[in-house]
Amino acid sequence: MNIFSFFAGAGFLDLGFELQGNYDIVFVNEFDKEFNRVYRYARGKMGLPEPRYGHHVEDITEYVDGEHDERLQVLINMVGESKRADLTGFIGGPPCPDFSVAGKNRGRDGENGRLSGTYAELICRALPDFFVFENVKGLYRTARHRQFFEELKQLFREHGYSLTEQLVNALEFGAPQDRDRIILIGFRQEAIDRLHLPAENGLLVNFPWEAHKIYNLNDVKQLPWPDKTPYRENAPLPMPEGIIEALTVQHWWTENDVMHHPNGNMFFQPRAGIVRFRTKDEGDVEKKCYKRLHRWRYSPTAAYGNNEVHIHPYLPRRISVAEALAIQSLPANFILPLDISLTNAFKTVGNGVPFVLANGIANSINDYINHINL
Repeated sequence: MNIFSFFAGAGFLDLGFELQGNYDIVFVNEFDKEFNRVYRYARGKMGLPEPRYGHHVEDITEYVDGEHDERLQVLINMVGESKRADLTGFIGGPPCPDFSVAGKNRGRDGENGRLSGTYAELICRALPDFFVFENVKGLYRTARHRQFFEELKQLFREHGYSLTEQLVNALEFGAPQDRDRIILIGFRQEAIDRLHLPAENGLLVNFPWEAHKIYNLNDVKQLPWPDKTPYRENAPLPMPEGIIEALTVQHWWTENDVMHHPNGNMFFQPRAGIVRFRTKDEGDVEKKCYKRLHRWRYSPTAAYGNNEVHIHPYLPRRISVAEALAIQSLPANFILPLDISLTNAFKTVGNGVPFVLANGIANSINDYINHINL
């Protein structure tokens, strides 16, 4: 299957699809030049191929603004050629601060919020066989944004797509972070007919959402996770009984050998508040800003940066880029350029979709197409 990726960032969503084994990334769009540089660098280090139709570092709105019709036509021609060769899908997660309760919350009228509508319009112009639309739960759960979400779904149906949606959590797929995302998937009727896929009344029937989840979210939340532990610098702490080690930040840091990772020494140096770094309890994540992670628990979010400071559980510093990548469940050989600014590094890591979640969605789509686990 061929994949056209939009809002690609550093490529976490793309990597989840490509490493599933049955998808090829053939087109990459990302507006930010530095994020696209990270994308190219990381994939190059992993030995992954360049996209057949290239990298397009440009504003997605120019495809549908009516002033760049030739650019839209080139894209439509690429999609048509790709569809003749193989099943072709669009994947993308438009920037989400305008739908986030913790973000700007401006909704569809915000600068980023409008990009969700633009992505939907582009899908309806280019008409790929299927698409994936990923965003924060605020678009799905918040009343003032839900109407916009329903309007997007209606637009897709009017252009021949049957849909399925689910609010998923990164923990369900094995990532050590409590992070909800809304995933909307659509298949066009001609692809449904050609592949004999189960669908009726604009809905994809029996889509295997649960097939590649590892854990039940309610069961995970009921486990006796540790709360707070007095901070002791670099002191050992036995893992408590009754928890899932694979969902702890310590497990992922050990698996990825973060202390020896090329990005392991990349972290912000505290300019002030060093006392807080040496006194805050391990596992104290109650404040909005300074949160000290617990080694034997999952991270509350993946939002790293100036507004939300994640402190290392047992060292007097912020977490490193390598540690953030591990919390995003990236493979250990995923490496950011060593000359990237720390601000850009943490921004691109925090914006990404957890790798194992992306991989699970890719597997479920592959199952649906091949009538597995239905």
